[in-house]
Amino acid sequence: MSTDALPPQSNLTAIARVEWQTIALVVAIYGGFLALTWFWQSLPIVVVIGLGGWLIAWHGSLQHEVIHGHPTRNQRINDAIGWPPLSLWLPYAIYLEGHLVHHRDEHLTDPIEDPESSYFTRAAWEGMGKVGRKLAEWNTTLLGRLTLGPLVMILSFLAQELVLIVRGDRERARTWLSHGAGVAIVLAWVVAVCGMPLWLYLFGFVYVGAALTRLRSYAEHRYAGHHEERTAIVEDTPLFGLLFLYNNLHVLHHQRPGIPWYQIPALYRRHRRALLAINGGLVYRGYRDVARRFLLKPHDDPRHPQHL
Repeated sequence: MSTDALPPQSNLTAIARVEWQTIALVVAIYGGFLALTWFWQSLPIVVVIGLGGWLIAWHGSLQHEVIHGHPTRNQRINDAIGWPPLSLWLPYAIYLEGHLVHHRDEHLTDPIEDPESSYFTRAAWEGMGKVGRKLAEWNTTLLGRLTLGPLVMILSFLAQELVLIVRGDRERARTWLSHGAGVAIVLAWVVAVCGMPLWLYLFGFVYVGAALTRLRSYAEHRYAGHHEERTAIVEDTPLFGLLFLYNNLHVLHHQRPGIPWYQIPALYRRHRRALLAINGGLVYRGYRDVARRFLLKPHDDPRHPQHL
């Protein structure tokens, strides 16, 4: 394994004009979604929920992949692949905008500068009240993040978006109109054509999918004095690695965000020692290790130390 500094991305891997591995993934996700929603009545309910949650989380991983320039060199095509709103609540355009801001690594975890931060400023913390603070503290445990975390995430996001629209942000309103048209198409297929109860889709697909996504993001970032030491690694998790398209090896993604998902494991193994040197050894041995440490214990103080 290399102990040298991680080479430039151009020296790490050649990016194909069309990444057929990702095209196959696109077919698997959208084809699996259509098949599961069409044949749902022929399957046990627990299977529908398990597969539905998996597909929504997998689709979120695919959206993350296309944001970073995959599977083609034409970003309009990539964006079209990622646009369908299977999760219902998150417009792709807003995810794209916020996630690219998140990749300004010098601001990682900052609740003002990083749209994906789970930390709070002092003013926000004090304004939450006792119940809000207790809820936020519970949300810093893994069990809290997986159970109430999706509800907190979705409702807080929708509330923030509503404020922007009420204040007259016309571009945001247009984004939501376009997104709403996509949501109408998805629900027309699921409810009207396939006959699935709305509650089953909202819980078994949307909520469980959001919970799986929250598992990935739970231990990805943690405040440290140097920004490169704020990004974690979760090793030895082949099943969840595939679900998350290997973003569990998160420090490699932040160092070289243009690397396609299917090349990440080999590159990680080759440069593991260099990556651990970069992130200060912030590594977990699978999500079982994450659960052992944080199932009922907070991952960190939810108050950001630079905003106390």
